[in-house]
Amino acid sequence: MKRPFCGVLLCLSVLICIGNQVVAQKSAPAEEHAAPQNPWDRLVDQYFDDYYFPFHPTGGTSAGFHRYDTQLEDYSRAGVEAEIKALKQVRGKIAGFSANGLAAERQADRELLLHEIDGRLLELEEIRQWEKNPDRYASGITYSVFLIMSRKFAPAEERLRSLIARERQMPKVFEAAHANLTNPPKIYTQIALLQLPGIIRFFQQDVPGAFHEVKEAKLLEEFKQNNQAVIHSLSAYQKWLQDDLLPRSNGDFRIGAENYRKKLLYDEMVDTPLDELLKLGYADLHRNQQWLKEAAARIDPGKTPQEVLADSQKNYPPPDKLLEAVRDMFSDLRGFIERDRIVTIPSPVLPIVEETPPFMRALTFASMDTPGPYEHTAKEAFFNITLPEKDWTPEHVREFMAQFNYDTLTAVATHEAYPGHYVQFLWVQNAPSKVRKLVGSGSNAEGWAHYCEQMMLDEGYGKPANGRSDQKYLKLRLGQLQDALLRNARYIAGIEMHTGKMTFEQAVDFFVKEGYQSRAVAETESKRGTSDPTYLVYTLGKLEILKLREDYQRKLGAKFNLQEFHDQFLKQGFPPVKIIRRAMIGDDSPVL
Repeated sequence: MKRPFCGVLLCLSVLICIGNQVVAQKSAPAEEHAAPQNPWDRLVDQYFDDYYFPFHPTGGTSAGFHRYDTQLEDYSRAGVEAEIKALKQVRGKIAGFSANGLAAERQADRELLLHEIDGRLLELEEIRQWEKNPDRYASGITYSVFLIMSRKFAPAEERLRSLIARERQMPKVFEAAHANLTNPPKIYTQIALLQLPGIIRFFQQDVPGAFHEVKEAKLLEEFKQNNQAVIHSLSAYQKWLQDDLLPRSNGDFRIGAENYRKKLLYDEMVDTPLDELLKLGYADLHRNQQWLKEAAARIDPGKTPQEVLADSQKNYPPPDKLLEAVRDMFSDLRGFIERDRIVTIPSPVLPIVEETPPFMRALTFASMDTPGPYEHTAKEAFFNITLPEKDWTPEHVREFMAQFNYDTLTAVATHEAYPGHYVQFLWVQNAPSKVRKLVGSGSNAEGWAHYCEQMMLDEGYGKPANGRSDQKYLKLRLGQLQDALLRNARYIAGIEMHTGKMTFEQAVDFFVKEGYQSRAVAETESKRGTSDPTYLVYTLGKLEILKLREDYQRKLGAKFNLQEFHDQFLKQGFPPVKIIRRAMIGDDSPVL
């Protein structure tokens, strides 16, 4: 299931996917129990209740269905085979359900579910991350715990009981890892080893600290024993990876052109040939490079664009003030959005800015972790920022923090919060159907957030009043364009690496030379691309939305209104843009 932003954690389903009956009775929304009024809605409920959440209980917790909180995914080969069988069974039911008589919106939901199932089957049967990626196991269980401890959807004692129930099942996860991981790519095992020290510290320090208010001695002792068992399992897993699996990790991370094509079709409903996609990607890369050169020349004509960027990257908050700097940007961004009628913001509540959880730090600089659409108690949204590690050299810290210079940081806050992921999440809460609340696409979610970075400046955010210097605005544009080049490099490197036309080392060089990124950022981004092949979705989605806006404006003419366009786009949920085009324009014209 492609939930927005929480994993990343779209990210987690790539690295990244819940029940205590007492909690469920107290906090489950009435909508969860309401009897469906028609056969289609009953089939939708059956899909989620019988075919999705039983295999992805962590996804149930994330969505806000707390009857799954004590359950954990079955990571074994038998579990994989059972899910494949179930998916094929339910696919037959959905495909056999006649679309005749369904409203257009429900017809689109049916198509969305079929694509969702096909994408999941492609992952399980062909791409097979479950037998290639060691980090899937360690980071997967960590996310299952993180969801229980991070949001107070029930009293601490009840959540701790759910957490203990999950922890009891975790040793079996590593048994499955030993059995499943036969010949992973070396880079995958190396990434898992990078993640594990932070994950172990997370269980040693953060998890116990999250339940400090619990006073029941017997419950705390039970937790201590189970938590220690998980720490022991993680430590043993780390040693096994280092001593046994790493030396024999000789697999290929590339998914190949055919799987890449299918993944784009199933996940994003994009059927554009890969060579055409590359042409579009290179065209946008060159366009952004030219705009960046022009902005840099206006800032300082005596320096090269790289020198101007290097100067701007020296101006960043101290690492211990980074979170505060992000918080301070929210009011200014919100004020501009409301004053200039950019998009409707459904809530005055701000997201909580905090450090990125340990299990995401190796591959993620910033992310938005939002509550699920059926979470009616713990409504917090977390804006995660990755801070430098304490054991880094001063030079490593400086290079890492350069990406959080004040100008680029504005683009990050725009992308993750206003009017990016956070605002879209607020709209998803009121999406028109259960399918639209729970299933979507990365090219919509990440495309919207990336589109917002450019759109806000296009609409005048940061522009000076008449007669004042435009240096601040130009520097904001410079930061936005460097972020755009980062996404351009992801677009191209993802396709090229996974179709065998670019090595990992060449991808690193591409991020540096063509994406104008530091080598530290380039290495992290290239690592991510090995396990997140379609992280082209940022630029892909932005280009789709820009084309949709152009076509929608052409259709409406003088009646076009930007806020109305954005509101109409967001009210659809976060399905592939192809579905939104049908709803807003009424045709199946090309999305690019």
